[in-house]
Amino acid sequence: MGLMSSYRLRLQRRRLIARALLRRGELTSVVNRLGQLPRHPVLVFTTLRNERVRLPYFLQYYRGLGVDHFLMVDNGSDDGSRDYLAEQPDVSLWDANASYGKSRYGMDWIMYLLRQYGEGNWCLTVDVDEFLVYPFCETRPLRALTDWLDASNIRTFSAMLLDMYPKGNGGEQLYLEGQNPFEIAEWFDAGNYTISPNPSHSNLWIQGGPRARTFFPGNPKAAPALNKIPLVKWRRPYAYVSSTHMMLPRGLNLTYDQSGGEKASGCLLHAKFLNTLAEKAAEESQRREHYRKGHEYAAYHRGLSDEPDFWCRWSERYTNWKQLETLGLISKGNWA
Repeated sequence: MGLMSSYRLRLQRRRLIARALLRRGELTSVVNRLGQLPRHPVLVFTTLRNERVRLPYFLQYYRGLGVDHFLMVDNGSDDGSRDYLAEQPDVSLWDANASYGKSRYGMDWIMYLLRQYGEGNWCLTVDVDEFLVYPFCETRPLRALTDWLDASNIRTFSAMLLDMYPKGNGGEQLYLEGQNPFEIAEWFDAGNYTISPNPSHSNLWIQGGPRARTFFPGNPKAAPALNKIPLVKWRRPYAYVSSTHMMLPRGLNLTYDQSGGEKASGCLLHAKFLNTLAEKAAEESQRREHYRKGHEYAAYHRGLSDEPDFWCRWSERYTNWKQLETLGLISKGNWA
């Protein structure tokens, strides 16, 4: 990379950090319990709106992995999410009633909190419908993974977003509060993915899966990106560029082995395709606060009116992380 390109990336990173600092005025603390944390906690960072039905299982899942604390930003919920989270003993909560779109889809708010509270800690940035699966996750807590990453001098851990879906019309299968969503959304695409390099930031773009084949069949390049870097040993100079898809400095994006081997990686099981999506898609396609003015949610809204069945003869029923490793969707690298 030339000097001019390196300069542009440094300037971009400084601008992103400056944006986050400017947006801090849009955050109002509801409850802050960060003074109760152990030394070097494992933290989860999340922005949400109207996700009350999902929250109990989301918290239960990550508590089960050993997360120490949740830093959550509520963007104008009116379904009880805010009050529910304010009562949780391991949650610190902020209100943000400003524009989700103008905050880089919540990333300005999250980056400010990462800068304030994440320094030197392992930080997992996820949505409330994303559930991290990593090698040995059924028997080893998240702390075991971060300890190994520390010992291996690895700063970031990548995870492919794996869209999960039900068999049949998902709108007819009611998701109940506190339920494991993967009792309904049991299936995923074992293949049907494309990977392409992004030379400017040294990351890989992954696309495909059920969203590409169902909602973007004529233009798969317009389908959402599935590559993510959700788990980071955070430092103040770091910045997320596009959601959690890529970072700066760009060396943080080298989550794949360029010498021909494999680096450890995981998956984020994505529980978007439940019966709750139809209402969410209708709301967000009107609000136009999501990426590209809600283009993705508009596609969901149009597509869901046809009551699609994502299941096909190549669908695989999820069992465990080992299955994903066999399919080449995650890797334990040299973590034994």
